[in-house]
Amino acid sequence: MAPIDITLVLEQAQRRLSKELDRVLSEVGASAEQWRVLDKLSDESGRPIGELAQQLSMNPPTMTKLIDRMVAAGLVQRIVDDEDSRRVLVFITDVGLVLFGKLSRKATEFHKGLAESLNAREAVQLSKLLGHLTNQLN
Repeated sequence: MAPIDITLVLEQAQRRLSKELDRVLSEVGASAEQWRVLDKLSDESGRPIGELAQQLSMNPPTMTKLIDRMVAAGLVQRIVDDEDSRRVLVFITDVGLVLFGKLSRKATEFHKGLAESLNAREAVQLSKLLGHLTNQLN
């Protein structure tokens, strides 16, 4: 019997789940990536693009393009840092906060449905296995 390619299985699961979450969130008018950025900014504290990219495991040029699109849509704004004029922070706008609320409700429904597709024992087991696997990589 050939060994199981765990990386491939995890990548396939991640891609399928992300694609489905994108589909669900697109019904409200945004992508999962945009929702994740809005989530990070929802505390209304500004963050540099590099920090957002790191927190969301995206490369900085991709994050910059995403932020550009979100600025154009009025979801976020760039503001020069009061404490360091060389630094630009990204802040959520009022429009972004409203959209974030709608997206969060949809995402919560999606995650709840996903969790309900497993029984309680399976959910705990999957969580433990994934936690163990990621701890082995540190």
